[in-house]
Amino acid sequence: MLSSSTREHIREILTRMSKGSSVKLSERLLIHEYADKDQTISNWLRRALRNNLTNKSTEEIDRLIYELDICSADPQSIYNPNEDDLGEWFSGAPSWVARS
Repeated sequence: MLSSSTREHIREILTRMSKGSSVKLSERLLIHEYADKDQTISNWLRRALRNNLTNKSTEEIDRLIYELDICSADPQSIYNPNEDDLGEWFSGAPSWVARS
């Protein structure tokens, strides 16, 4: 369980990330550390990254896809079955996704 001050600090960093403002490396590492342990923080991070991408997009269909939350936050994470190994593609998943 996160304290309210930690939660507010995380939200402040994510707000800056979503707007494309500068974020220190130490802050990014902190966010990713919490995102690896907490699904809620991971969702907040994904949404912040997606909002950052949406702000740069001029296509209406791209905005719709981002707003419906049916896309990846990382445009480089698209799986290609002809070139990629499925096991390697999922190797970067957060620890809370791992099998029990």
